[in-house]
Amino acid sequence: MKKHLLVGIFAVGLVYSCATNPLTGKKSLNFVSNSELFPTSFQQYGTFLKANKVITGTADAKKVETVGLRIKAAAEKYLTYLGQTQYLNEYRWEYKLIDNKEVNAWCMPGGKIVVYSGILPITKNDAGLATVMGHEVSHALANHGAQRMSAAQLQQLGAVGVAVATGGKSEENQQIWQQAYGVTTQYGAMLPFSRGHETEADKIGLTLMAIAGYNPDESIVFWQRMASQSAGQAPPEFLSTHPSDATRIANLKALIPEAKALAAKVGVIYR
Repeated sequence: MKKHLLVGIFAVGLVYSCATNPLTGKKSLNFVSNSELFPTSFQQYGTFLKANKVITGTADAKKVETVGLRIKAAAEKYLTYLGQTQYLNEYRWEYKLIDNKEVNAWCMPGGKIVVYSGILPITKNDAGLATVMGHEVSHALANHGAQRMSAAQLQQLGAVGVAVATGGKSEENQQIWQQAYGVTTQYGAMLPFSRGHETEADKIGLTLMAIAGYNPDESIVFWQRMASQSAGQAPPEFLSTHPSDATRIANLKALIPEAKALAAKVGVIYR
């Protein structure tokens, strides 16, 4: 009974909302404001750039900046279309290419973007890079970083609740309850929560790349290349923070028509 109650409390917390995000249309878990989060994010970004080799003055560095600027402009157009012209006021956009063989890219809260040189052989072209950057920017626009922080706080609060509820039991019994709570919330809530963020970022990212003038059909080609690159290396989907490549590609195929339709409403037509 206590286990079900605690998991229920966690689930209720995950749907609790401070605000509705205009890009997802959903009420989101968020205990952290941009005014609190962004200064720390900007500081950490600056620290990261000082500790890593930033590539400048090359064709690849220029491509990262050019695609980034087009995605930024697309975000502004989309939010204007949604009647949210003030949404990006606190964002401070920046796009850097880092000399690193890792196949990775990320965007910190507030619009601070990093692309690792190791992903460029897989992106191959501007549309592939726009797929990646549109997706990463979408995490920032949907406030996924703040939501993950909030979910982690809620998970920790639940662990305290388990400790209080089992305080009168033996130490061994308390450990069993804590382990059960940890496994249940991690695989039943936290990981699905994260995979949901990935799908949201894919959906928003498709719309952004379409509005920016890149054909969202190219996202499928990129993820097929990514799937070939990581074949046999990924963990089972239920153990991962990300959907499997097969799930992601299937989701993208279903989402592309809506992305094109939204882009058309903003003024970009694909045939």
